[in-house]
Amino acid sequence: MTTSSRRRSRSRARSRTVPKPAGPPRNITVEFRAPTPPEPADAPIEQTQSAEAEVQAEGQAEVEVDVEGQVEVQPEAEAQAEIEIEVDVDVDVEVQAEVEVQAEVEPQPETGRARLLRRLRSPGSLLVTGITSIVLSVHAWNITGFPAASDDEGTYLAQAWAVQQGLGLGHYTYWYDHPPLAWIQLAALSWLPALLSDGLTVPTARVSMLVVTAAILVLTYLLGRRIGLPRWAAAVAVLTYGLSPLAVTTQRQIYLDSFAVAWLLGALLLALSPRRHLWHHVAAGAAAAVAALCKETMIVALPAVVLALWQGTARNGVRAFSFAGFGSGVLLVGGFYPLFAMLNGELLPGPGHVSLIGAWQFQLHSRTGSGSVFTAGSPANTVVGSWLYYDAVLLAGGVLAAAVALAVRRLRVPAVAVALLAVVALRPGGYLPTMYVIQALPFLALCLAGVLALAVRHALSGPPGEQVPGWRRTVLWGLAALAVAVVGVRWSGGTHRAFTARDNAPYEAAAAWLRDELPDRAGTRVVVDDVLWLDLVRDGFPRDNVLWFYKVDLDAKVAAGLPRGWRDVDYVVSTPAMRGDRAPLPTVDALLEHTDVVATFGAGADRIEIRRVPDSPADRR
Repeated sequence: MTTSSRRRSRSRARSRTVPKPAGPPRNITVEFRAPTPPEPADAPIEQTQSAEAEVQAEGQAEVEVDVEGQVEVQPEAEAQAEIEIEVDVDVDVEVQAEVEVQAEVEPQPETGRARLLRRLRSPGSLLVTGITSIVLSVHAWNITGFPAASDDEGTYLAQAWAVQQGLGLGHYTYWYDHPPLAWIQLAALSWLPALLSDGLTVPTARVSMLVVTAAILVLTYLLGRRIGLPRWAAAVAVLTYGLSPLAVTTQRQIYLDSFAVAWLLGALLLALSPRRHLWHHVAAGAAAAVAALCKETMIVALPAVVLALWQGTARNGVRAFSFAGFGSGVLLVGGFYPLFAMLNGELLPGPGHVSLIGAWQFQLHSRTGSGSVFTAGSPANTVVGSWLYYDAVLLAGGVLAAAVALAVRRLRVPAVAVALLAVVALRPGGYLPTMYVIQALPFLALCLAGVLALAVRHALSGPPGEQVPGWRRTVLWGLAALAVAVVGVRWSGGTHRAFTARDNAPYEAAAAWLRDELPDRAGTRVVVDDVLWLDLVRDGFPRDNVLWFYKVDLDAKVAAGLPRGWRDVDYVVSTPAMRGDRAPLPTVDALLEHTDVVATFGAGADRIEIRRVPDSPADRR
């Protein structure tokens, strides 16, 4: 059977793949025609070739076929050229062809793994990885030796231990003094210090905070880039924040504020997302709620997230939906906390139980205040003085930069955060804890770096078309070197102590003495602060016989186990936290007054004394 066909196709919708024909074709005429280039050339390119050949195909060819027999071929190497082929076929066989049409070669979509690798190899990723590694190495150096462990650190760690052991949200009755989400995260990170060391529990557990610090550093850099800082300025913000002696001192300690700052930075990044997806704004609200559930004082900075969302949706026609999604995220996540209290019958104050509202009333009204920052000798004044001692550059410079940044739209978000946190710190009569400054440090660094970037850009700008004089760059480099030298000298004192001090040696010696000198652990009752509480429990002392000194007077259940008061205790470990507490604790005061010192570790105000109660229950046994 002889079949003669002449077909032409100019379809650009798909490509046809022609498999090897069933038999050798005959009388094949192939004509090549190249279209006229879009711009005039010396001569048009035309080539016609007639041939009678046997075609042997080992593979499949991709062609663009004209329905009437004219075929356009686009090789990969010459994707811009269009070649028309006219084919006359006169064969005695039937050819069955399966054709796929593709008009033009499109690039393959980038896989998720390829996209991730490309981003990890970008200059920005390499830069932030390098500076984060430098800062973490500074924070990790001598992390167990400086600063001295605090009672707050021990409390948060003991509560995380209780979560791990399935004992509830605290090692004693949870009374809603702080939301629990931060120490729940701390419990999830506890495997890391367990791999590295078996020393004193609280200093060793600080290794977990390096993970949180790394997250804050990366988020600070990303937020700097998102608010428009050049790459070098965002790096300066991270280095200024991370290498500050104030950050090295407080950030390596186990504080809830660090977890809250990480989540707040994440909320700001989501609110300023350039893609403006609705789920980003819902997630921003959820992250802001998580920040507040890590440390309740972070609510103060939430208006900065609202401002970021307003700026991030400035050109978005669905701003109302974005704010509705943000509010939904805040309410859905934040609402779990009061719902938890309500389901436990502990939302409202009442006799015989703790309550969420009662804890709020204590925190906002009943708690003893720190006095005015401007009153010499007040606790608030002392706290601010300690901040300035470690780093006046970041504090003073950051506050001044924030005042300038309030006038710059793209720097207004971190500036508003600084302003709100500063107003709360300066309020008269409020309570000002030492760790409060952690919440402001990254925003102070961003404001400082942002104003510095504006100054550099102004110094290097000039009339259009004119080259910036070289002396300006020289002056800027000189000023930068001078600033690094001055700041380095001012920071050297704090960082030197952070690298060399052994402030936790007295605690380590006291823990060893209690472990070695008290063989009857099951029958010995000891009053300690929370720095040593977890060590004694892990050394085999019954949990009910290791009493956190706060609970001796403030927990009715603990007080019920001491019918004779301080006389039912065997030993008390007198620490700076116990002696310096300002709360009325009559049983603890009596213990410190009526006991005998049997061992002392350290000297001065930081000494740790182990005191024995005369005629104690252990003596009677």
